[in-house]
Amino acid sequence: MSTNVVKQKTIKQEISLTGVGLHTGKEVTLTFKPAPANHGYKFKRVDLEGQPTIAASAQYVTNTQRGTNFENNGVNINTSEHVLAACVGLGIDNVLLELDAPEPPIMDGSSKFFVEALEKAGTEELEEEIVEYIITEPISYKDEKTGSEILVIPSDEYQVTTMVDFETKVLGTQNATLNKISDFKEEIADARTFSFLHELETLLEHGLIKGGDLNNAIVYVDRELKPETMERLKVAFGKDSVSVKPNGILDNLTLHYPNEAARHKLLDVIGDLALIGTRIRGRVIATKPGHFVNTEFAKIMCAKIKKEKRNYVPKFDLSQKPLMDIHQIMATLPHRAPFLLLDRIIEMSDKHVVGMKNVTMNEPFFNGHFPDAPVMPGVLQVEAMAQAGGILALSTVPDPENYLTFFMKIDNVKFKQQVIPGDTLIFDLKLITPIRRGICHMSAKAYANNKLVSEAELMAQIVKTKNK
Repeated sequence: MSTNVVKQKTIKQEISLTGVGLHTGKEVTLTFKPAPANHGYKFKRVDLEGQPTIAASAQYVTNTQRGTNFENNGVNINTSEHVLAACVGLGIDNVLLELDAPEPPIMDGSSKFFVEALEKAGTEELEEEIVEYIITEPISYKDEKTGSEILVIPSDEYQVTTMVDFETKVLGTQNATLNKISDFKEEIADARTFSFLHELETLLEHGLIKGGDLNNAIVYVDRELKPETMERLKVAFGKDSVSVKPNGILDNLTLHYPNEAARHKLLDVIGDLALIGTRIRGRVIATKPGHFVNTEFAKIMCAKIKKEKRNYVPKFDLSQKPLMDIHQIMATLPHRAPFLLLDRIIEMSDKHVVGMKNVTMNEPFFNGHFPDAPVMPGVLQVEAMAQAGGILALSTVPDPENYLTFFMKIDNVKFKQQVIPGDTLIFDLKLITPIRRGICHMSAKAYANNKLVSEAELMAQIVKTKNK
């Protein structure tokens, strides 16, 4: 995991649009609403009792037969990919999507109208930074039954390539590439969904495409259009006549691009991979992609990111000149040997501090803890973290030498690994809440040998002593 310097975004104001659901045929209103940092994408079903919400997450995907559908605790969302692709394509990280039906409106079968609505709402930068998952080695998933495969490889930014081959004359092999997500609006957003005639016939027979019409889907005619099929299509789409163009599509529309099918598949990949819940920095190469392979890959990525996040160890360059050396630390903290447990401050902001301690055999506590197996006491690890936190707290006053810090509370302490002579401890502390009235509440983690060794939530207060 890596924290980018780019800040998270949401939308400035809510905005709504209305259309019909592709599969239900019912009118539906979708309202985009601003959301706080780290909210991600969540859907709210305002038509259900209690107006429950569901996060757009790969773990909730239930089926992918006619779009990407997910469900949790009885709340289901269908055909989510086009609207999520619009959010990703515009760099919007946090938004609440309110629906009064199970699926967003199909509009013209692309992301175009969602992009236009979101642009009209405007974007707003939030305080928190974006967290990206940086691809450092190839990760792939292949569906052996279909030959569909998704591979992601290292790249300087999020890029997507799709390669489609339906093994039909009317729609041959096509490729599409998006080298910059910022080009989504211009190159991908208006690529419309498509279907083959034989698929459309089956859906119509089973009443599964009630909201479909010839204005929101490209229909590739992959077999002879029989008179009875033509009549059925005329009734279904409310047209006086339908015919096939020389390029093998029904005569309802003109292709935006020769490779519009591949571009729409790319749009679907972006929408489906939004279910990972974390931005990806890498190149995605999707061969014969579909919602099943897309979401299976998203599940793999979710599990991998979750595991690495659990074991994540931040990297700090210890070869750089420290922000504070031992002399500067002693000028701020009242502690002295043998109870000064901090050697350096590596970095500090108004919200975090990073400190360091070299653990040597000369530490006095090793004489009794333990004579034959020296181990640094856990309570002293907590104290060392607190001293680093004290540097941050005391940086808020002009005369830190006239203050002392006192513990108020220690919560959720966990010791993961032994700390022994020779280890270099790195303390990484972040404010849980802003410092007020001298009270400092922080989450603290200590690392050694690229492992988390201890963690705790610390609360302390800085108290002014008598001026010297």
